[in-house]
Amino acid sequence: MDMLTLSELPQGGFAGLKEKQLVMDERIFGARKNAASFNGIGQFVYLADANFQPYGETGMHPHHEIDVISVMAKGRIEHAGSLEHGQGLTAGNVQVQRAGGEGFAHNEINPDGVPNQMIQLWVLPETPGQAAGYKVYQPQTGIRTRVYGGMTQARDTFASHTVIDVMQASEGQETTHQGEVLAYLSTGSATVNGNDIKAGTLIRTDTLAFTAKQESQLILIYTE
Repeated sequence: MDMLTLSELPQGGFAGLKEKQLVMDERIFGARKNAASFNGIGQFVYLADANFQPYGETGMHPHHEIDVISVMAKGRIEHAGSLEHGQGLTAGNVQVQRAGGEGFAHNEINPDGVPNQMIQLWVLPETPGQAAGYKVYQPQTGIRTRVYGGMTQARDTFASHTVIDVMQASEGQETTHQGEVLAYLSTGSATVNGNDIKAGTLIRTDTLAFTAKQESQLILIYTE
């Protein structure tokens, strides 16, 4: 089991947010990859833990041939752009934007006077040239919810062999996984494979046994 914590990474950011990049896959970043960051898994290539400053925003910017998954950990975001302009997100919401060949432009804005926390993940599409698309999820507490990936015929998520699950765990809740997985604890604290971990810890392991020690948010990325 390999672990990486936010304290091991340099502070970065742009525009109105600060972030630390835990996954920077060599396929995308090449020589620009931070040596401490992890490579991805499957088509998953990027994970950043970002704090928007009070009233901070990313600024309008475009994406092509990338799927952008935004997991709200704390606070709120107002979404602006070419897909679902005006959509609001609160803690626990997950926003998935598929750029495809059509592409999209967006700006994410913190509407509040206190910092928030958003986890951003990128996945490369398996089929190029698709239409742009947009989905929002509200994982229920205590339920491990798939927000990305699955069979082609699935309509609830964008199809991919790379899968992302989000679990809003209550104290004492457990989950397990067999096979290679990247697991990120964005809030709370937990025991993973017998190790006590705190928020801001990324784990790569072939076997996962997770127990929440308090209310927590866990993101799991794997292939099937």
